[in-house]
Amino acid sequence: MQSYKVVITGPFNAGKTVFIKTASDIDIVTTERKITDPSLSGVKQETTVAMDYGQKRMDQVVFHLHGTPGQERFEFMWKILAREMNAFILLVDSADKGSLMDAKQIMRLFLKQSKVPYLVVANKQDLRGAMAPKKIANLLALPKDVPVVPCVAQDPASVDQVFVIVRQLLSI
Repeated sequence: MQSYKVVITGPFNAGKTVFIKTASDIDIVTTERKITDPSLSGVKQETTVAMDYGQKRMDQVVFHLHGTPGQERFEFMWKILAREMNAFILLVDSADKGSLMDAKQIMRLFLKQSKVPYLVVANKQDLRGAMAPKKIANLLALPKDVPVVPCVAQDPASVDQVFVIVRQLLSI
């Protein structure tokens, strides 16, 4: 069985934990804690402070899913989790244009860490006002060969489509 480390990263509230929960074939390990930053507590009650971990099996392939925290104050974890990754997924909130600047900074940091294949997952496509993948690609100034995949992290079929693309990127 082949094994690959895939890091799922992105800004605060992009849906990384939900994405991993939906994708994982095992109960995920999560480090969600109550939000202590008053400016963020109105968005959601808990946030990842270290990492999420899950596994996704497809045929004879196991993806070890490592989810990063989204807040910049946990940036030290991004560098730790990026070690020895085979690919990364930049998860963005399609309905939150303001978070794309944060996504761009995270993407730059990960590209400095390692030259691995990556894709952008345009999450929350089911929400009103969600930007189209092409618009997200333009706003992030992505190279033409970087896919932007529409997704709803709560929908298993949608998440499975992301991993079809990951397999293509890794040539497996």
